[in-house]
Amino acid sequence: MAIDMQTASTNIGERMGRSQELSDSKRGPVIGGHLCNKSIRDISWLLNIPRSTVSRIITKWKQLGTTATQPPSGRPRHMTGWGSAHAEAHSAQKSPTVCRLNS
Repeated sequence: MAIDMQTASTNIGERMGRSQELSDSKRGPVIGGHLCNKSIRDISWLLNIPRSTVSRIITKWKQLGTTATQPPSGRPRHMTGWGSAHAEAHSAQKSPTVCRLNS
């Protein structure tokens, strides 16, 4: 099975990176395709998005009624006593003149 390297490189370049979120302009057509009874495979192929991403968008839309990014669950972390002492010591090592002025 021979693969054209130019085609393969353009497809890889168009793909979404792992850390990037899918834009709203791409989420809408995913839901539109789902409402038009297109399969996940067809939507994925048409929009050049991984099937797992299309599936997650549709599942999220069915559960929440929206595709907007939700805030993270849980209470935000706060710096512990050790962490603040460590940060203070680290900043003192980087610029000792600041510590002499403050003390």
